[in-house]
Amino acid sequence: MHSQAPRAPTLGALLAQVVRERGDATAYETPHARWSFNDVEQAVLRVAAALRGIGVQPGERVASLTKHAAEATVLVLAAAHIGAVCSPLNWRLSAAEIGQVVGDAGARFLMADAEFLPVAQSLGLPVLVSTLHSDAQDAPPGLLHWAGDAAPPPAWPAQEHDTALQLYSSGTTGLPKGVELTHANLLALCEDVPVELAFGASAAILNVLPMFHIAGIGMSLAVLMAGGTTVAWPEFQPAKVIEGLSAHGITHSFLVPSMIQMLLQTPGVEKGDYSRLQLIGYGASPVTEHTLQEAMRVFGCQLTQTYGLTETTGMVVALRPHDHDPNGPRAHLLGAAGEALANTRLRIVDTVTLADLPEGEVGEILIRSRQNMARYWRNPQATAEALLPADDGAHPHWLRTGDSGYLKGGYLYIRDRIKDMVISGGENIYPIEVENVLATHPAVADCAVIGVTDPTWGEAVQACVVLRPGMPADAEAIIAFCRERIARYKCPRRVVFLDALPRNPSGKVLKKQLREQFRAPQTPA
Repeated sequence: MHSQAPRAPTLGALLAQVVRERGDATAYETPHARWSFNDVEQAVLRVAAALRGIGVQPGERVASLTKHAAEATVLVLAAAHIGAVCSPLNWRLSAAEIGQVVGDAGARFLMADAEFLPVAQSLGLPVLVSTLHSDAQDAPPGLLHWAGDAAPPPAWPAQEHDTALQLYSSGTTGLPKGVELTHANLLALCEDVPVELAFGASAAILNVLPMFHIAGIGMSLAVLMAGGTTVAWPEFQPAKVIEGLSAHGITHSFLVPSMIQMLLQTPGVEKGDYSRLQLIGYGASPVTEHTLQEAMRVFGCQLTQTYGLTETTGMVVALRPHDHDPNGPRAHLLGAAGEALANTRLRIVDTVTLADLPEGEVGEILIRSRQNMARYWRNPQATAEALLPADDGAHPHWLRTGDSGYLKGGYLYIRDRIKDMVISGGENIYPIEVENVLATHPAVADCAVIGVTDPTWGEAVQACVVLRPGMPADAEAIIAFCRERIARYKCPRRVVFLDALPRNPSGKVLKKQLREQFRAPQTPA
C-alpha cells in the first residue's frame, strides 16, 4: 500500500481510498469498542455534519482534551472535512495553561473526556461535548451521540497546503506556540512512517502515546491511512504493555525512551512473550546507549530510532535496524540519530552567523523537508525566526531546530538543545555525553545533567540522579565512576539525588525546571 508520492491531495481523500480497500477490517481496538474503517468514516461524516450544524466555519479551530486515539483522530478528520482545524490539547497542563492555549487557538468547540470536564467547563466555550459516555450523572452524552445522524456536508475543497492540524509546542523553552501542519505535511508523514517502521495492512500497532503529541496523533493517522490496526490505550502502564504485547498480537509499537526505560525496570519484563513483536520505533527525546542495548537484548526485535520535531511533523531522520549493531562494526552508530529521509536535507550551521560548518563540527541543526510546518499560528515574529528562506522552491524553508549536533558519514549526531549545553571554564560540554556514562552505573535508574552557576568556572556540571531501589550510591562514588570513563572536565562536580526527574508528556526531561530548582550555587561534592 506504499507509493513514492502521497496517493491523494488531502487527508479526507486518502481516508476514502483506504476505506474502499479495508472496509470492515479493524481500524481501532480500544478498551471501549472496536472500530472498523467503515465505522471511522461514518463517525467522521457525522461529526463533520454536527460541527457545521453549530456554525464552525472553514479556517476556525476546534479542540480536543482527550486520551483516546480513535475519537481524537475522528475529530481531526471531521474538522478537515469542513475546512476547519483541530487542535488537540495537552491534558497534563493546569486549567490556566489549557485556558491560555484555547484562547490562543480561538477554539469554538471542545471535546473532552469525562475526567477533564471540570477543567473544560471552566473555560466557558460555547459548545462542549464529552468524548465518551460517563457514569457521572451530570456528564453530557458521548461524541457520536452528540453528533446525531444529520446528512454529511460536502467536503470542503481543501488544498494540500491548507492547515489540517494545529499542535502546540511543549513550551520547554518558553510559552507554547501553535504549530500549523498542512495536509501535505501529514500526507508525507503517512507515507514515510509505514516505510520506516516497516508495517502495512497486516500490522497491529500498540499506541500508548498522548494524542496532543505529534508522535501520538501522527502514528494514529499513519496506521489508519496504511490500513493497519491500532490497539489504542489511553495511558501507558508498563505492566499492562508487557502483557499486551503478547495478548493482542502486537507487531509494532512506538515508544519514547523513558517508556522503554520503565518497561526494562518493570518486574517480569524478562519473562514476557515478544515472539510476534517485529519492531519498536523510538524517539522524541535522547536515549542512552545502555538503554538501547538492554532493549535489544530483552525484546529481541528490530529497533528504529527517529528524530524530528512538532515543527517537522515528526520524523525526518531515522536510524534503521541494520544500524543497531552493538557488538559489530557499526556499533558506533548507536550514538547517532540516523540518516535523513529521502525528502529531507540537513545542514549544520554556526548559531550566530548561520554559516555552514565542516563535517564533524558541532553547530545548530537546520532541516529542509516537505514536512516542515507552514507557520506558527498568529506569530509572524516566531515564524520568521524559525523558518529561513531556502535557495530554491522545492521546499521553501530551512527550519532552525534549536538542537545542536554534527554530521559524519551521512549520519546525524545530536548533542543537546543548544540552551542545554554547559560551558565550563571555556569548554563546551554536552550533557548527553555525561548522561551516557551515568546510565551505565549499576545503581543509576535515571539521570539528567545540567549546568549550574559556579564562581570559578562560570558553570559547573551537575548530575541529577535517581537511584534504583535498594542500590545506594554516594556522590563521590558516582563522580569517581565518571572520571574513569570520560575527560575530567566533563565529569560532574556535583551530584544531587532525586526521587524522579521532571518530564514533559513526550518524555523529555525538563532541564529548564531543574536549572531553576538549582539556580543558587551549590557546594561541590
